[in-house]
Amino acid sequence: MKLGVFNPVLKNKTFEEACAYLEGLGVQMMEIGCGGFPGKEHCNPKVLLHDEEKRREFLDVLARHHLEISGLSCHGNPIHPDPEKAKAFDDDLTDAILLCEKLGVPVLNTFSGCPGADDDSKMPNWVTCSWPDDFGEILAWQWEKVLIPYWKQKAAFAKEHGVEKIALELHPGFCVYNTSSLLRLRREVGPEIGANLDPSHLIWQQMDPVEVIRVLGEENAIFHFHAKDTQINPYNCRINGVLDTGNYHDLKKRSWTFRSIGYGNDLGYWKNIISQLRLTGYDHVISIEHEDGLMSQNEGLTKTVDALKQIIIFEEPGEMYWA
Repeated sequence: MKLGVFNPVLKNKTFEEACAYLEGLGVQMMEIGCGGFPGKEHCNPKVLLHDEEKRREFLDVLARHHLEISGLSCHGNPIHPDPEKAKAFDDDLTDAILLCEKLGVPVLNTFSGCPGADDDSKMPNWVTCSWPDDFGEILAWQWEKVLIPYWKQKAAFAKEHGVEKIALELHPGFCVYNTSSLLRLRREVGPEIGANLDPSHLIWQQMDPVEVIRVLGEENAIFHFHAKDTQINPYNCRINGVLDTGNYHDLKKRSWTFRSIGYGNDLGYWKNIISQLRLTGYDHVISIEHEDGLMSQNEGLTKTVDALKQIIIFEEPGEMYWA
């Protein structure tokens, strides 16, 4: 496995500065945003797809600082019910796929997206319960009429361009947000659909990341991995549950909040996660996504890098000489 960082946290730096900073921390890989919510500060496909010299300069910066690309990330909602918003996200996703091809990047990270409730909707509609029956009808329409057809077409396009790993982040608010929804879309579309697994989103849904890794690992469906923790506030959670729509800045009132590794759960918890990843055969990146509201960019990254260096299994195990 290799230690990586997702680059939006460094968007206040130039690409060269960001790479130099990560090299100084001992980071080995960079997950690079190239559209959608992560933005294009360090990587603009509209430039890199059409300018070979700029593309060579981009790769030279990475090589100079001994960094590899773990994946390109273009998180968005390409099935948004607003056609203009959907097109903007879809265009970014198309460009991201084409850039993966140009750069030889094996993994594209994104969201599944979420449509409205029907053809007349203006805003996305994320269904969180099965009754009244209206919700079941919405889900059936979303999956059968929008989600599955979209991803069948997009996965086929990606495969045509040499991108065979579309890593969907399991994130509430989108159709794919837990284990069963990811595996359903994978069955419907094909093995090109897998997970960019982020335990922080599992933890606040009261899921067990180790068990999720075990199940998805059996399907060879883990393509990329985020290192981000979540701290549950038991007092607020007992009162309001985990479906918290409060502002992320209002840390005292939230049922849960994102934290750096070790500040939501101890390192023993994370060692179990890393060990289960190893058992499944996962041997790609552990990519830090810093979204800790209690820590600065530098402190959050530095402390998370230090923690992960203790728990990531970097080397192959070798022969069991004792057995």
